Amino acid sequence: MMIIRPVRSGDIDALEYLANSAKVGLTTLPPDRKLLEKKIVASQDAFAAERTEPGNDHYLFVLEDTETGTAVGTAGIVAAVGVAEAFYSYRVGTVVHASRELGVYNKIPTLYLSNDYTGSTEIRSLFLDPSYRKDKNGKLLSKSRFLYMAGFPHRFADKVIAEMRGYSDENGRSPFWEGLGRRFFSMDFSQADFLTGIGDKHFIAELMPKHPVYVNLLSDETQTAIAHVHEYTRPALSILEKEGFSYQGYVDIFDAGPTIEAPLKRIRAIRESITLPVTIGTMVTDGEHHLISNAKQEMFRCALVQLPLTKGNEIVVDKILAEALGVDNGDIVRVVPLM
Repeated sequence: MMIIRPVRSGDIDALEYLANSAKVGLTTLPPDRKLLEKKIVASQDAFAAERTEPGNDHYLFVLEDTETGTAVGTAGIVAAVGVAEAFYSYRVGTVVHASRELGVYNKIPTLYLSNDYTGSTEIRSLFLDPSYRKDKNGKLLSKSRFLYMAGFPHRFADKVIAEMRGYSDENGRSPFWEGLGRRFFSMDFSQADFLTGIGDKHFIAELMPKHPVYVNLLSDETQTAIAHVHEYTRPALSILEKEGFSYQGYVDIFDAGPTIEAPLKRIRAIRESITLPVTIGTMVTDGEHHLISNAKQEMFRCALVQLPLTKGNEIVVDKILAEALGVDNGDIVRVVPLM
């Protein structure tokens, strides 16, 4: 069985393996054991903390294969970005240069360095072991976070964002970085990516352009990369778009991948999820695929099952699923169609 749960200290070896497998592009999961250990501790503190509003909390979930007890995927949430350290994006804007006398009217796209997303909740660190990219595991891993957010909405902001990995070629070369970022940072994309992942972001404010960048002065290759996602990121983008996320004109400052956003309460899995009491018995598994989770803050669990769900009734699960979710007769569970 595949189960979603909070990361724990015993996952460090699996987490290190996943971080090394992800390579460049997954900034928030750096392949550094000590940093990963710190992320585990920070996540444990986040799940344990009592909150009445979003704080500087970093939640990290893993997808566990219960047959092996190994974590094979990760998914994270930052409750409020930009609280402890600046959160930068490029806002894609427009300036107009016109001359009535000459009959010239030009609309020119620009890039403005921005902190507009400060305070928003960010979903991040989505990575699944390639050998497990089947049987709807990717959807389970990505969407399970929304059931946690639905159960504890006061811990998260009204706006939820996701930075999608930008385009790079088969050698990991980012046209946007080569055409713009390298000119200001004088380092390889991988180095800047790593520094950001370990939390060393001071260099961004020190070296980023202080004035708007005129996009038409960049090469065609660089311009084409703006707001385009990496080939491997398209499935994740599609999942989030179906949940209600959309691009609103912001891109990553390193690879120009699009940032997509959605109001918390309008995310499909949150909006349509319902709570039901659970009964342990004979489970019918010939219905639609549903996400099902418990209602526990620190001991959150989520799984994917087929259920002939009827709104307003109790939900029947077998003993194996009940134990995996950590629920007993009469406990409340949250369910939503997978889509």
